[in-house]
Amino acid sequence: MFIAKVATWRAKRMGQDMNRQADVIVIGAGFGGINALWKLRGMGFDTLVLERGGEVGGTWYWNRYPGCRCDVPSMEYSVPWDPELDQQWDWTERYSGQSEILEYAKHLADRHDLRRDIIFNRTVTGICRDEGRGLWQVETDAGETYEARYVVTAAGCLSTPNLPDITGIRDFRGEMYHTGEWPHDHVTLAGKEVAVLGTGSTGVQASTAIAGEAGHLFVLQRTAQYSLPSLNRPLREEEKAEMKARYPEHRAWQRNSFAGQQMDPPAGMKAFDDPKKRRLEVYERAWRAGRQDLIACYADIGVDADVNAEVAEFARAKIRSIVNDPAIAEKLCPTANPIGTRRIIMDTGYFEIFNQDNVSLVDISEDPIDRFVENGVQLRSGRLIELDMLVIATGYDAVTGPLLAMNITGTGRVRLADVWRDGPRSYLGLMVKDFPNLFTITGPTSPTVHANVIFAIDQHVDWIADCLDYLQRNDIASIEPTDEAQDEWLAHVAEVGSRGLRASDTNNWYLGQNIPGKPRAFMTYAGGLNNYRARCDAVAQDGYRGFMLTRAEQDAVVE
Repeated sequence: MFIAKVATWRAKRMGQDMNRQADVIVIGAGFGGINALWKLRGMGFDTLVLERGGEVGGTWYWNRYPGCRCDVPSMEYSVPWDPELDQQWDWTERYSGQSEILEYAKHLADRHDLRRDIIFNRTVTGICRDEGRGLWQVETDAGETYEARYVVTAAGCLSTPNLPDITGIRDFRGEMYHTGEWPHDHVTLAGKEVAVLGTGSTGVQASTAIAGEAGHLFVLQRTAQYSLPSLNRPLREEEKAEMKARYPEHRAWQRNSFAGQQMDPPAGMKAFDDPKKRRLEVYERAWRAGRQDLIACYADIGVDADVNAEVAEFARAKIRSIVNDPAIAEKLCPTANPIGTRRIIMDTGYFEIFNQDNVSLVDISEDPIDRFVENGVQLRSGRLIELDMLVIATGYDAVTGPLLAMNITGTGRVRLADVWRDGPRSYLGLMVKDFPNLFTITGPTSPTVHANVIFAIDQHVDWIADCLDYLQRNDIASIEPTDEAQDEWLAHVAEVGSRGLRASDTNNWYLGQNIPGKPRAFMTYAGGLNNYRARCDAVAQDGYRGFMLTRAEQDAVVE
């Protein structure tokens, strides 16, 4: 065996700094990190997790903003690797809120004694390849250096907040919070003039909740968004019992489905094969399902512009029926993109808040923000909106941002930031050429947010674990993709991403377009978790086709 097990940490001795070592360093203690720790530790790998927060949970640790809630049903957004917990855990709502999901993650950590291998409050500031020793050196903001043969990044796709570059935003003297870095202490909203900047999923959730408490809420909207009603409610006991009875078969279905949740489109069913009366009945049933069914009730919604236009108009008609003021309703009706080309929003009464006297919609596409000032926001028209609090819900430097923030340097001192200057290059969203033994959980060009992320994580962790087992059994010291394999995979990702109507939606964070200066590229694989899994499995079964394998203690390379 080439893996040297390290039973205890090497600490500072005799005035000399000694680097702490492990077999595997995992970065991040969200669901990806704790899954990887549980799996790899169980296989005998000495595994260490570095987490920048003070607790497990990842997304659900940082995002504590009012109204924060998962958009995947609770009993489907839970880990498939602890079947006993499936039977024991009692989810309370159809769509769980942040606090309940965080408690679930903490319970997983306690139940499997994971915290003993997690170092909290450590931000990774650098990851550098020591080529001579075949190790990765991981540096943190605490001045420590950790070493491991393997690094598994589980930093998440949506963990690097995007602060908008708007003149004067740092001049604002009121309370200012980014939804991705919400204070752990209670934030008082009552009686305050509050603005929410952004109307994506986070902005919609935050606005809906804040509207019930604030003295007045101003929703600063640049782009109207499609949002479907989640119809959230307490779970009934019979619902929970029914799911628990069929969890094993449902987990197997989730692992091999298109999206890892119950929204798969009916195979081959085209909308216009049904008469219009029947289609409208299908749309209505989908709207009332409280899931994402509206964008999946026919197989051609994402590819046929006429079908998509009909579904989009159905959604707009719903908005008009909810919002009392016709002018406000029309401003809330999305027209910038086809429905379903962006991640659909699930709300708990968002459009209804615009019928409240204490809520105002501010259309900043018509009257843009000129600048922020000490006491509020000034629009180009000269209008000043005085504020006590600004809530920034402008999203994240998605998918690539968390990895680039760690300053990763690979073979030959090549920087990941340089390799990805024109967009992310990766093979299967799992590894990058010139960065051997560095694995990415839900990395760029993998399904990530196009599926139930719990199951995207599950697939990645299983694949990585099987790969490490293969390397160990065959005395292989390192693995990395070939240029040819990366090129072929990226071409496939682009081809899939360009199918249908998605290609016409150019202002999309899936393409990196929410960050000024970020290269336009297909960040994610939109071909389905099931198809992706089959591809990854075939690569592994073919001796890790497309990867360069270097054997231990010799120069032989196997491709």
